[in-house]
Amino acid sequence: MAAHLKKRVYEEFSRVVQITHEEAPVKKLRLSKPSKSAALHIDLCKATNSTDALQYLLHFARKPVEVESVEGVVRILLEHYYKETDNSVRLKIASLLGLLSKTQGFSPDCIVDDAINTLNNEKSHQVLAQLLDTLLVIGMQLPESPTVRLRLIQMACKHLSDTYFGVRNKCLKLLGCLGTVDAPLTKDNEGAGTSLGDVKDVQSIISDYFGDQDPRVRTAALKAMLQLHERGMKIHEIIYDQACRLLTDDYEQVRSAAVQMVWVLSQLYPESIVPIPSSNEEIRLVDDAFGKISHMVSDGSWMVRVQAAKTLGSMLQVSPHFLEQTLDKKLMSDLRRKRTAHERAKELFTSGEFSSGRKWADDAPKEKLDRNTVYLIASGACGAFVHGLEDEMFEVRIAAVDALSKLARSSPSFAEKCLDFLVDMFNDEIEEVRLQSIHVLREISTHITLREDQLDTVLAVLEDSSRDIREALHELICYTNVSTKECVQLALLELLKNLNKYPTDRNSVWKCLKFLGSRHPTLVLPLVPELLSTHPYFDTPEPDMDDPAYIAVLVLVFNAAKSCPTMPALFSDHTFRHYAYLRDSLSHLVPPLRLPGNGLDLVDSRCSLGSVESAQLFLQQSLNRVSTIQNLEAPGAQDLLNFTIRDLQRLGELQMELAGAADFCATYLRCQLLLMKALQEKLWNMAVPLCLKQNVTATAAAQQILEETYKLEFLYGGLESRQVATIHHVRLQAKALQLILTARTRQGLDPLISSCEKFLQDIESFQRLFVAELPHLQGSFVDTLLELMPRLSSCKPVEMVKILQTTLRQSGMLQLRLPEQIHRATATIIEPTGESDNPLRFTTGLVVALDIDATLEHVQDPQNTVKVQVLYPDGQSHVIHPKPGDFRKPAPDRYRLITQVYLSHTAWTEPSQIEVRLLLAYSSSSTTSLSAPKLGWSDSVDGLQSPEAAVEGTIPFSKPVKVYIMPKPARR
Repeated sequence: MAAHLKKRVYEEFSRVVQITHEEAPVKKLRLSKPSKSAALHIDLCKATNSTDALQYLLHFARKPVEVESVEGVVRILLEHYYKETDNSVRLKIASLLGLLSKTQGFSPDCIVDDAINTLNNEKSHQVLAQLLDTLLVIGMQLPESPTVRLRLIQMACKHLSDTYFGVRNKCLKLLGCLGTVDAPLTKDNEGAGTSLGDVKDVQSIISDYFGDQDPRVRTAALKAMLQLHERGMKIHEIIYDQACRLLTDDYEQVRSAAVQMVWVLSQLYPESIVPIPSSNEEIRLVDDAFGKISHMVSDGSWMVRVQAAKTLGSMLQVSPHFLEQTLDKKLMSDLRRKRTAHERAKELFTSGEFSSGRKWADDAPKEKLDRNTVYLIASGACGAFVHGLEDEMFEVRIAAVDALSKLARSSPSFAEKCLDFLVDMFNDEIEEVRLQSIHVLREISTHITLREDQLDTVLAVLEDSSRDIREALHELICYTNVSTKECVQLALLELLKNLNKYPTDRNSVWKCLKFLGSRHPTLVLPLVPELLSTHPYFDTPEPDMDDPAYIAVLVLVFNAAKSCPTMPALFSDHTFRHYAYLRDSLSHLVPPLRLPGNGLDLVDSRCSLGSVESAQLFLQQSLNRVSTIQNLEAPGAQDLLNFTIRDLQRLGELQMELAGAADFCATYLRCQLLLMKALQEKLWNMAVPLCLKQNVTATAAAQQILEETYKLEFLYGGLESRQVATIHHVRLQAKALQLILTARTRQGLDPLISSCEKFLQDIESFQRLFVAELPHLQGSFVDTLLELMPRLSSCKPVEMVKILQTTLRQSGMLQLRLPEQIHRATATIIEPTGESDNPLRFTTGLVVALDIDATLEHVQDPQNTVKVQVLYPDGQSHVIHPKPGDFRKPAPDRYRLITQVYLSHTAWTEPSQIEVRLLLAYSSSSTTSLSAPKLGWSDSVDGLQSPEAAVEGTIPFSKPVKVYIMPKPARR
């Protein structure tokens, strides 16, 4: 028994008991940024003097502040403001308060009371001005709070009587930006203790300071009134007299602002009647304002003269006789007030004087003119544009030319009268003035016909060494009407001289003669025998078709023959052969003609195209036909896409007006065709090792689809948000295909996880960018993914790939909806032509300059996107970014690139060809930037999270040109 008890005791002591410990919760590390307000408070407390505090504030201003920290920072700044005695520190604090009030997402209504209190207690004028500027910022950030605005306006009215001009300026600016005409204001000139004040509206208060003793305040008052006008308030007509008096102010800034004020009132009240000083006459307000602003063209300050000349160009409601007076320095009789015969007889009778009879007709009625008394227009305003065009400052001359252009476009009679003045400007010493006058004459060319003497002056500019001037003049001659056949002959001779002196102008001269012939067929007709060197009895030698001058003559004659059916009878046999040759080689310059005999009727029959309307209908029907592709089997659907792409490509070649839309649709359908081939049934039902070749093909197809989508997005202009969403939808399908192929072909889980996370980010980005277009994408691939988004975010990568594969194969094609107009960015390299067999030789180790001349159509921001690529035979590729000054803009949506590319290479044994082409650079960040949040009060981006890596690349958008070069070894 004792042994048994002993055994049990040993068992109890030797028993092993396992105690399960509860798992302690994992501690999570939370990273928090240090408080901006606390850091600022510590820095300001460490400052021992005002200089240190100012340095801390300047350092603080360079760093961004988060929205949640703004209010705390403002409180710290205000607390230090009350303690600070130095004016410069308080000035900086007031400036920081205004900057912080602009922070996106922060409502500054919580600091209005503090800002007003500091304004009431401040004694420094400079700090007062800065505080008023801060109040203006606060008021602009709170447009929906009329109570706050009213308080701010009252504070501005209270401080308008300050002795410092800067304070009055800020008060007037605040009234101009925040003032309203709904409720009258009380202007307290005597201080807070005075209860009697004049009840006025904001315009009356501002106009009281038109006569301030400080010219800077007068300028601020005028600008405040203009600000009221820009905000949609109608300025009172009584201000017109005050503004006119300020036109004679001693300060040029006041006169410049007064010119703007007079112009605004002339547009608001053009038909109002105003009296003329020192007479009983009355004229329209717009005519009176036009005369007064014309007088300012002779102002002593060139900036005022520029402002006056620009303003004259926008006064289109002025009377014709006032308009014509600006071209004559002598006062016209229409603008003098004439006395009636009864008034003259009455004056003669009351004077008691009678004719003595000693001089013949000494009693004839005469009009006594006093030079100092001009009734309808000031004498200084006569010939305003003559003064402007003869001004010593070229800025004034350019402004006068622009004003003439605007007025001449609205008045054909005025265009004819100002023609001589504009032609004279072709001889100006400044190239910019000459170029602007050519552009202006081009704009009003529909209203004018050039005489021979005027044309002679115009054509003299063809000797100019500037290429821009010559090409602008070619453009002018294209749209100018001439009066006689001698003018046509003179223009042709001068253009041929230009062609001989500057061979690079060949294409521009040919284009010019094309329009010259089509506009003057009857004037070209009598010149045909002389131009073609034909003789009624003798055969003449056949000219050389390689001569650019002979081609220029033929372009002139053939374009004139299109509207003159009797002209082909004057052609010789070789002229018909030359027509057939030029019709094939230069079809853009030579029109289709119906030529008699010689079997050449077939030449023009191929050019009979349908109308644009029928072509557009065919384009829409093609898209509607493709929309039924879901009902077809795979082989039939692919055949339909192939045939439709072929038809659209041919349509783009035949109808240039629809080339952009047709190419866009063909590229989109090509993406769908590639996607359909990549998703074939046999690829996904076979094991991966058995379909390696098909996997490679699908991978290449996915990559090609991505490249095509970038072309669709960045190579075409005029796209709406819906089309961009459709393009991004196709791109998302291609990325899903790439993810599926990555999971099938690559080993390892880490790359797959990162790819899945990237794809989920792409889906969220699509939803954020095109949230307004999601209703139009119902039932699409992305719509299904957004419904499955919670499941995709939580599932494993392998399961996610299976879901994507099923969803992608079941998704259909989105129907493409075209906008009104789509333009394709195109580039045509004019020089080099690539036709020369003579190599460009240079020494190894040195460089040679290759001139590039190209025309760009429908390119957005070419200065930043267009690049030149040079591809060498050994595979080396150089990409050159042209300078911004190398781009010219001769017409809307058209640019001209004239630049030089420097080539260099090692020694070659024989000449070889290099390829030169133009590239269009793009970046996917340009799409995401539309929805990116705006920065806060600081321009620094240090505190922002780095965005996703943007996809950048280049798209070739010109045909390559091959150039022979020969780097030769250096001599020893």
